[in-house]
Amino acid sequence: MKRSFMLYAVILLVLMNVFTYSFYNGEVAYEQKKYEKTTKKLKENLKVVTAKLDDANYFSLEKNENAQNYFDSEDSEKMVKYEKLIPYVTEKLLDFNANPKGNPYAGQDQLGANKFIINKVKVLNHRWIIADYSDGEMWGEVLLKYFVNSDESISFEVNQSLLYQK
Repeated sequence: MKRSFMLYAVILLVLMNVFTYSFYNGEVAYEQKKYEKTTKKLKENLKVVTAKLDDANYFSLEKNENAQNYFDSEDSEKMVKYEKLIPYVTEKLLDFNANPKGNPYAGQDQLGANKFIINKVKVLNHRWIIADYSDGEMWGEVLLKYFVNSDESISFEVNQSLLYQK
């Protein structure tokens, strides 16, 4: 009786180990498939987002080689690096927000109690900037020309301004 009990116990333990091994082996395979699917999906999403970002940055000084070459000169000391130019131009344009009448390059005169200030700036190429401005109640966009003068100062000129309706 003792022998048959031991035999049944050993058989039962072996069967439990076989089923446990099969279960965990299947679970590992399932988790690996799930990981591979998720990784594949994330890589595809990353490609889509990268393509959209490239499309969005098509009109940008960072991606426009012809506009970058505009700033190259034969005198290497006078050459303007576009990596430094973009933040410099943006900073100079945003400095005009301190004007008590508002930023003159927003293309709008002060309409109410608040002044128009430029919020966001995108340098499109070696000549154009698009900017977003608001006074807290009304918003608009402005297309600006900018020039890098020989003394490395920046001058701006409003080309077109658009104020959205409330």
